[in-house]
Amino acid sequence: MSKLQALAVCRSPASSKFNRMRVPRHIVEARRDKLEALLAAHRYLPLKEVCQQLGISEATARRDLVALQEAGRLRRTHGGALSEFNDRFPSFTERHRRGARSKALLARTVSGLFRPGGTYFLDSGTTLHFLAEALAQQGRGGFQVLTVNLPAAEILSGLKDVEVHLTGGHMLRRQSVLLGEGAVRAIERWRFDAAFLSAEGMDREGLWNSQLSVIAHQHAVIRRSGRNFFLLDRAKAGRVAPYFLLSWPAVDCLVCDASKAEVEALCGEVPHWHPSDPPPTGLENSPSAEGELPVHYL
Repeated sequence: MSKLQALAVCRSPASSKFNRMRVPRHIVEARRDKLEALLAAHRYLPLKEVCQQLGISEATARRDLVALQEAGRLRRTHGGALSEFNDRFPSFTERHRRGARSKALLARTVSGLFRPGGTYFLDSGTTLHFLAEALAQQGRGGFQVLTVNLPAAEILSGLKDVEVHLTGGHMLRRQSVLLGEGAVRAIERWRFDAAFLSAEGMDREGLWNSQLSVIAHQHAVIRRSGRNFFLLDRAKAGRVAPYFLLSWPAVDCLVCDASKAEVEALCGEVPHWHPSDPPPTGLENSPSAEGELPVHYL
């Protein structure tokens, strides 16, 4: 066989190396719709996770991301992508103004739980920013904090004898938060005396949040915490968000300024701490991070 004949054989339709079947357009569009839906849920996804979620190669994932970005349906980042919903989500400053009085009241309520030598987690969200402000106003110190909340970290880092750590992860500027696999991995190296968390809604089933990436780090925190405190202002009572976060039996204490009757109608026997009341029995002293952590069924 001549070289010319051999080359013809290699380039023939029967050659698996050169015969690449075109994927039907409707299958490509369905895959890209699914990718857009995943990003709407997570807000941010690294390229590796895009490949795992959709069962595609990195080259295919990059082509899909380029196509969706050109269509204005997402924004690519280094090593991943952001949902364009991220740009529509209310900014930290916008959310900080909503229910500010209630959030500040909840923050002052739990600020007395911080003890010298303690290790604590502060969640994302404006209510936890108010908690950092309350701690600063009271001049508390002698403890360490891990947080994904950039504005809260900035406040706490200015306090005397307070050790502040950030999780790492992908930074979302409008939300002033760190999210993603890096945040979860960092959390899993810690043990907390108490975690102070937030959610976007609560009903009789439990707590709700709007993004799966936040829920992922919240679950990791709860597994590593002696106690969890969920701070929700009364505007969130009876509301739900796109994704279920936690059932009531896994909540150690709900801190909420809604009426006792309204809260009991939603969460039953879960300890409820209204700002006008003393702490529920047994919550004044959190378990030591060196001891056995309780089991929270998520």
